[in-house]
Amino acid sequence: MTNSKKAIAEFIGTFWLVFGGCGSAVFAAAFPDVGIGLLGVSLAFGLTVVTMAYAIGHISGCHLNPAVTFGLWAGGRFDAKNIPLYVVAQTLGAIAAAYLLYAIASGNADYSIANNGLAANGYGDGSPGKYSLISGLLIEVLLTAFFLWIIMGSTDGRAPAGFAPLAIGLALVLIHLISIPLTNTSVNPARSTGPALVVGGLALSQLWLFWVAPILGGVIGGALYTWVSADDGNKPNIEGTE
Repeated sequence: MTNSKKAIAEFIGTFWLVFGGCGSAVFAAAFPDVGIGLLGVSLAFGLTVVTMAYAIGHISGCHLNPAVTFGLWAGGRFDAKNIPLYVVAQTLGAIAAAYLLYAIASGNADYSIANNGLAANGYGDGSPGKYSLISGLLIEVLLTAFFLWIIMGSTDGRAPAGFAPLAIGLALVLIHLISIPLTNTSVNPARSTGPALVVGGLALSQLWLFWVAPILGGVIGGALYTWVSADDGNKPNIEGTE
């Protein structure tokens, strides 16, 4: 696949992740009579990854996340020269999805971005449970590290073929079940950037954490898996997660 096609696939895939995941929180979880709650939003994020992994995994590797791209590079499965292309495509896809979500949500007279938000991430006053910066940092690093560990392991040449998207999607469901109360769950700098740009204010001022922590966690998880499995002779796949 050409780099342009990979970039388009990453743009579309990340758009789907933000539109589906954050959209479930904005449209479905916000209303008591049809609210899907924490479990529903967690499932929505996981389902976006499962569906896109099967749809574009063979095109771009279906990273959908700068932390995954950096983690796969740290794990020896992605070429550093392609990192900027992927990160830009992912971030633009997330921004496009967030602005479209806002445009659609604004069609409801009762919707207010100040009151209803756009599923932006945050800590302290920006945290659903008012958790501190340190709590947000620790949970984002830890969960992103585990996310990369699961991605690396489930796409290992010895893993059962064809099940990686399910393992990765279910991991993202679990991650959201754990951390929505803490940070509204990022583990993905692109996912955080889209809503933060639309909401502005506190979400935008706290965005730095949701770049630093997930990328740090991704690098730790990717490098750690490669170190642990280094003596098995398994050849890394430089193209990504497939």
